[in-house]
Amino acid sequence: MTKTFLLEIGLEEVPAHLVTPSAEQLVKRTRDFLAANRLAFGDVISLSTPRRLAVQITDLADESAAIDEELRGPSIKVAKDEAGNWSKAALGFARGQGASADDLTERDGYVYLNKHVDGVAAAEILARIGDDVVAQMKFSTYMKWANFSFEYVRPIRWLIGLLDEAVLDFNVLDVQSGRVSRGHRFLSDGDVTIASATSYVDDLQAAFVLVDAKARKAEIRQQIEQLAADNNWTLHVDEDLLEEVNNIVEWPTAFAGNFAPEYLQVPDEVLITSMREHQRFFYVTDANGALLPHFISVRNGNAQHLDNVIAGNEKVLVARLEDAKFFFNEDQQHDIAYYMNKVAKLVFHAKIGSIPEHMSRAGLVADLLAKRVGADVQTADLARASEIYKFDLMTGMVGEFDELQGVMGEKYAKLFGENDAVAAAIREHYLPDSADGAVPATDLGAVLAVSDKLASILAFFAAGLTPSGSNDPYALRRAASGVVRILQAKNWRVALNPLLDDVIAALQNDAHGLPVEVVAKLAEVKPAVIEFLVDRVRQQLSDVRFDIVAAGTAGVINADLVYVAQRTQVLAAHADDADFRDIMEALTRVQNLAVKNPVDAVVDATLFENDAERALFAATADLDVHALEAQGAENVYASLATLQAPIADYFDQTMVMADNEAVKTNRLAQLNAINKLIAGLGDLREINVK
Repeated sequence: MTKTFLLEIGLEEVPAHLVTPSAEQLVKRTRDFLAANRLAFGDVISLSTPRRLAVQITDLADESAAIDEELRGPSIKVAKDEAGNWSKAALGFARGQGASADDLTERDGYVYLNKHVDGVAAAEILARIGDDVVAQMKFSTYMKWANFSFEYVRPIRWLIGLLDEAVLDFNVLDVQSGRVSRGHRFLSDGDVTIASATSYVDDLQAAFVLVDAKARKAEIRQQIEQLAADNNWTLHVDEDLLEEVNNIVEWPTAFAGNFAPEYLQVPDEVLITSMREHQRFFYVTDANGALLPHFISVRNGNAQHLDNVIAGNEKVLVARLEDAKFFFNEDQQHDIAYYMNKVAKLVFHAKIGSIPEHMSRAGLVADLLAKRVGADVQTADLARASEIYKFDLMTGMVGEFDELQGVMGEKYAKLFGENDAVAAAIREHYLPDSADGAVPATDLGAVLAVSDKLASILAFFAAGLTPSGSNDPYALRRAASGVVRILQAKNWRVALNPLLDDVIAALQNDAHGLPVEVVAKLAEVKPAVIEFLVDRVRQQLSDVRFDIVAAGTAGVINADLVYVAQRTQVLAAHADDADFRDIMEALTRVQNLAVKNPVDAVVDATLFENDAERALFAATADLDVHALEAQGAENVYASLATLQAPIADYFDQTMVMADNEAVKTNRLAQLNAINKLIAGLGDLREINVK
């Protein structure tokens, strides 16, 4: 007969962004705990609100599975003395397993013990869940309370552990498990007695708590969509906002509010940011996408006194919109030159220089990059965008709403007479602003975004301010990921190695504000910068086999990041081909010999002694690695795949390490030449084909 177990951790309000990951962690730790204790179960159901993390374990076995296991002990040399008697080590091994010397056997030079482990009652196992699961949880934010040194996401106020109807006895610190939970702070009487593990959801619902987060989110979605439909509005549901709202309420009730149409003169982005980021409101538009002076929000409570709630939310929003309207009008009283004079006082970093100096370095990179990728940009537009793209940092609007960096830059640039290309680049240089955020749509914006990020990475590395472990205070990993994503989106096959050489040479001639000691380190840190960028490619390819990623991202020479990712994906695409193993074995045999025996010499065809040498030479004579790479990684793979048979014949008929020194050198020269072609796919020796 199976059972159901309920664990609830009652907490002070957990920050909304931590509720879902904490609930997911609790499920995983619970599953791992049950598996480690061989306790069979059906499912671990996640339940959560801002004030609680809970799991409901269904179809739980009465006891853990009994097992018979064979344990290996010490070697015979250690387990027996000179007279052949069991040593203290052997006897201690047996005693530690609850057995005697009679239970020991010998095999393969070791002592073995066959042991039967009886099942353990589920109640006995689950009584350890406080120590083994609850207390082991990890969080990004911690609190201490009372006189305890113990840290947790928020103070623990109650615990429930129910196996069907029975309370299981365990504790965390001074909080003892029981069956009493707590209902909604304002709609319930407080304490709620949970009758059984299976009645938990219903018992809390009666106390105005929807503890099933998925059901609660669905309820919120239904309510806000119904409100929009009733008013003939088009609702825009930001899923991140919906998740946040779901994690700040226990009993949701949606409502609609209004603001004066006069605020619609302020750019939509400002109004939406005020509603979404500061008030957690959903915005609405008409059928044509025009923003309407209304909003939808959700309260943590019922419909009683909802008019007061609406009025209060409208009042708070209007205060924000008044600020926005004021700053929008005030900012337009000046021009870009005025704001750039103020930006001149901003420090980018004490070891690197000011923001205008950083912008100047980014402009240098942008000029070199645009020429190399053949970007569709006007030189004058690129120069102008590079000169002013941070001007909005000193506007009143961005000072109040820092989320609007770039967005207001574009708005104001147009108002101040800049053309659309320059204005768009000012907004797009911040992109992508998240792991899956949009990349710049325009070539000018893409060039400026990549250049701004590369200039930052290079300068910070040269100043010794590199990320370490999880510590990345200057968001350089995000910047590097942005470089990779933008180059891929634009399919810009740019060799970053020579590009950075040109950038460094230019900065050595004119430092653009970099201190002398930082400039002196630029060439030294360039390999680390390239490896840092390549590592972002590796992270992007996390769904590809590890050995193939290692092969495709090794041996990076020119640092064409688009091609590095492409060749790795091509290797992965062919990994299941019937001839993949034979091709890899042939190519890696060449690589092994070439790497161990480097020879920089021109191949002399007159020194060939067999047809296999001549055939392999003929098969590779017209192949040029640069031309092949320019046509794409698939073309490189296809060309190298044709060499499998000639290489196999070559090694069948040819002794590479010949006695004749000239012949040996010539053969090694031929293999080294072929290896330069193979290097177009990376270091294939990393691939496991066995």
